Amino acid sequence: MEIDHLALLRAELDLFQQRLDGDLSAPVEHCGDWTLRDLAAHVAEGNLWVVAAVREKHGRYQGPPAPEAIAPHVAETSRLMLATLSADPATEAWTFWPPRTVAFWRRRRWLETLVHRWDAEHALGLPSELDPELCGDGVAEVFDTFAPRQVKLGRMAAPSAAVRFTATDLGRSWDFGPGEPVAELRGAAPELLLALWNRFPWAKLDGDAAAARAALPGPLVP
Repeated sequence: MEIDHLALLRAELDLFQQRLDGDLSAPVEHCGDWTLRDLAAHVAEGNLWVVAAVREKHGRYQGPPAPEAIAPHVAETSRLMLATLSADPATEAWTFWPPRTVAFWRRRRWLETLVHRWDAEHALGLPSELDPELCGDGVAEVFDTFAPRQVKLGRMAAPSAAVRFTATDLGRSWDFGPGEPVAELRGAAPELLLALWNRFPWAKLDGDAAAARAALPGPLVP
């Protein structure tokens, strides 16, 4: 399935924006002591960081504190980012992992926004709809981008053995680490994605979570 990451990013930004009509003081469980307002400020800053990465070719952007009126600020930064990422996907950009193109940011910001949209809905007690096929792309991103980067940066030890992650609703698996897997974790693709981003306990997936954690103590993602 070919994925239109720009269209998906636009849709996720719209959904996240809608959640800002809720209680901005609601705590966001998996983001430290953040409230929904803090999460919104984080999304807005990330949007502007990507604008600088594409337009100015660096990752050093640090903006001023977000204004009090956070919802309009998120909307404006989303508009700027979408305009920037509407360039040819092959356009050169600063990125923290290959490919060094606009295409990288289309995918990365879509998945970032998807997880944070889930965070916002979880904070507000709202149900979340996560498409399994699309979540599969998010699982793949952890293993083709984030986990290798964590190893390269010395944030996690290189795994001594492989672990297999199987999306039971997709019939698809991902192995990370050398050799034959010493453990397998199974679940629906949305559960795997949320587990890899530390929103869903590994112990609630089918399989030997203890053996998986022993082989991959992580952190797999920042």
